[in-house]
Amino acid sequence: MDQLNPHARRDEYGSRINRSHSPVLVYSIPYLTVIIGIIVPNLVLTSAVPLVPPLGFMMLLAWRIVRPGLFPIWIGFPLGMADDLFSGQPFGSAILLWSVAMIAIELVESRFPWRTYVQDWMNLSLVIAAYIFAAALISGSEIGYAILLAIIPQLLLSVLLFPIIARMVSRLDRLRLMRVKVIG
Repeated sequence: MDQLNPHARRDEYGSRINRSHSPVLVYSIPYLTVIIGIIVPNLVLTSAVPLVPPLGFMMLLAWRIVRPGLFPIWIGFPLGMADDLFSGQPFGSAILLWSVAMIAIELVESRFPWRTYVQDWMNLSLVIAAYIFAAALISGSEIGYAILLAIIPQLLLSVLLFPIIARMVSRLDRLRLMRVKVIG
């Protein structure tokens, strides 16, 4: 009966024939999620004390861990520039810090290619902590006991939120690689 009706539902594997990844989804989702991660912390809460984690930076790190070859090493420059424009930090601070973080992650991955998820989480927690402390130094504030106490909640929230962001990025990656039917 399936041979008589060419439009009948195929099996699980036959329905994947003549399907391809959408170039719009493949190329736009990673960059848009990082840009949205840059913008969202400024829309949610404005305070003198840093409470909201650097979501754009964390999205970049999560994409880097989930899909290592997706972003080139130099992507820290333009995405850091976008973060500098939205965050209120001195211009060039995120450019420098994001670029250094991408280079550091590349060096760690080339040196230790056999990592586990827990090792990635610990390494990226150190990178996030270094980023938060360096951003506080670059911002021009005097580093003292009060500033360190103010940074701790943001640091803890960032470290605890990272696995959730990595899971969200892996789901977005599945959406990014969803196959669509090619007409023609």
